[in-house]
Formats: sequence, C-alpha cells, structure tokens
Amino acid sequence: MKYIILLCDGMADVPVPLLGNLTPMEKALKPNMDTLFSTAWVGTSKTVPDHMPAGSDVANLSVFGYDPEKYYTGRSPLEAISMNLTLKDNDTALRCNLVTLGGTGSLDLRTMEDYSAGEIGTEEAKELIQSIAEKMNCASKRGHWSFHPGISYRHCMIWENGPLDIQLTPPHDISGKSVKEWLPKGPGSEIIRELMEDSAGILDQHPINIKRRAHGLNPANFIWLWGQGRKPALPTMKELYGIDGSVISAVDLIKGIGIAAELSSIHVIGATGNLHTNYRGKAIAALEQLKAGKDFVYIHVEAPDECGHQGQALEKTTAIERIDAELLAVLLEDLPEIGDFRILIMPDHPTPVGIRTHTHEPVPFLLFDSRKNLAFEGQKNSFTEENAKLGTYIEHAYTLIKHLLEP
Repeated sequence: MKYIILLCDGMADVPVPLLGNLTPMEKALKPNMDTLFSTAWVGTSKTVPDHMPAGSDVANLSVFGYDPEKYYTGRSPLEAISMNLTLKDNDTALRCNLVTLGGTGSLDLRTMEDYSAGEIGTEEAKELIQSIAEKMNCASKRGHWSFHPGISYRHCMIWENGPLDIQLTPPHDISGKSVKEWLPKGPGSEIIRELMEDSAGILDQHPINIKRRAHGLNPANFIWLWGQGRKPALPTMKELYGIDGSVISAVDLIKGIGIAAELSSIHVIGATGNLHTNYRGKAIAALEQLKAGKDFVYIHVEAPDECGHQGQALEKTTAIERIDAELLAVLLEDLPEIGDFRILIMPDHPTPVGIRTHTHEPVPFLLFDSRKNLAFEGQKNSFTEENAKLGTYIEHAYTLIKHLLEP
C-alpha cells in the first residue's frame, strides 16, 4: 500500500462575486478531484486551533500528523532547517521577507504594497540578502544576528538569545494597508524596527532594484521580520507512524517540517511556489519515490495560497485546475501500476481572495482508497467546500493521517 497527501495550500475559499458567487473550488474544472470525491471518505477538519495563528506552519504540522499545540515552536525555525542552518537551543529564528513598501519617509508613513516584492526571483533576492548580511550582520553588545538567503522573497535571520515574545505581523496579513499599527511591539521590538528601517538604505538604490523599477517591477525596498521561534524537536514519522517517506515542495517551511520528520526532501526543477510551478514535475518525482520503495509522499503546492494572498480569483481557479490536470492526472495514470494506494487531498487552511489572508475555518478533505468505495449514500460528486460539509467532521486534523494509514 502506498500513501499520498496532496496538500493544495490555501485552496478553500468563500463565494467570490467575480466568479458568479462561486468559490474557486466550485468554479474550477477539476474532473480528477471530483471523480475521487464521488467514492472517497469526505468531510471537513480543523487544522488550526482557534487560539493559534492561522498560518501554514501550524496547519501543515497538523496535516503531517503532529499536534501543533504539542510540537509548534514557531515558523522560521522550520524554514531554517530546510536552509541547512544550524540552530542552537537559544537561537531565535525569524522569517525575513523582501517586501515592497509604498510611500516615503519613516516606516510609520508606509503601506504594504507587496509582501513578496513582485515574487522576486531567487538569484536577485540572494544578492540583495547578501548585501544586507554584509552591512547588517552584527556581533556586539547589542546582539548577535545574521541574515541568510532562501528562496524568492523568503529568507531568514538568526538572533542569538533573541526574544520570543515580540509582537510581529506576517506581511501578507496587511496587504494594501498602512503598516503603522502593525509595526513590532514588545521586548526587542526597537531593534527589529531599526533593522527594517536600516534595510531601506541598502536596498532602495541597489542596482537590482534600480533595474527592477526600470522594467516596471516592484522593488524589494525593505525587509520585514516575523515568524519567530526556537529550534523544534519533532519525533520522526517512522517513530510516530512506522512509515518512510518523502516531501516534495518548493517552500522552505514544508521542506523543513519534512526534514525534521526525517523524510527525504526532493528537489524538483522548476518548482517555484507560485502559479507557474512545475506541477507535472512534482507528480513524476512523487511516483519515482514510491517506485523506489517509499511508503509515503507529501506533495505540497503553494500556488492557490499565493493567488489568494494576491486577491486573484481567476488565477486561484486556474491553479486548482492545473493541480488537477498536470499533477493529479499524472499520479492517477501511473499509481495503479505501482499497487494499491490511498490519497488524502485537502488544503491546509482557507485563503479567501476577498481578504487576502488565512482564516481558521475547517477545510474540506477527501480520502480515496483504490480498493474500495468509502462514500456515504447520496454523496455528491464534486469536491467543494459545501459538499465536504455533508461528510464527517474531524475536530483535530492531526488525526487524519491515522485514517490515511488505516489498513
């Protein structure tokens, strides 16, 4: 038996006027998901406890099978693991976004124009973060911290003995808003704010940003720090569930969870974390892992979430359609040749295009078994938020993996 989780990040939504008051899941042509849904065990599940942040970190930990209330130590440490950064027990890791802030003057007068600096490419971003590191890495009485390049707009800062109880806001939560009321607060906030302000002097007139403006692209003119946490300690998937597997993602967060769980992290050429990712390449990589003897593969696709954060309903619909046609279809064509399989398909959290950020609502899921029909009498034949609500409600999403692994 082979086990697959296909995680469609941020796929769930609410009715969108532009789509005729349909959700992107309802609007999308996704015949493969719908066919699976018609005979699957279906329902909704709570991936993020109400008192915890509605982030992909908490939500994906749940889907991987880890109780976030027990194992969550912050987002950025998981990303740091994927970046091969060594964390000491007293290190605080922080996510460092390259962002585009609009306006002029101090931070108080700025707006969050683009949390991803136009989804800046990794090579350009690496050069910018290296410039930040050369001028802003610090080892003094004020503190010891260092900056490290990641993928696209997503990077990392490591702060030795850095505080954990700073109030920091994810930049995608304040798209289009004044940043004034969302600036750092609490212990260490003055240093974080100073670092963010100092970054503008390095980035604003950097040759890369001069070139980006000349081509009509958003400049990466500030860093934005958030997602702080300490080194995680996860039991392995082998220890918890007795399986050996792989994780396939373009996103450091998901790779980091997989690596911490002692799954193999598989690189796919052309996997970008956005709408134009290599969907087919992810499917082929997953099949190769299963054929090579892995029991389990976790396939993560970021595209629906990115479209949700950008407020792009049509593009989010397209992302779902491309997952279905270019990834799921390829899996379903070859999986029967490998043997019996069970596949769990779900988002980690909703990312409604109307508000452009995550919410805590339960998400739809389907669990398909190639050997048998798991549907209830009268089950619908389309994978949507409303149709999934007619099925089973699972209060704690971290228990879903046990259902996936049932014999």
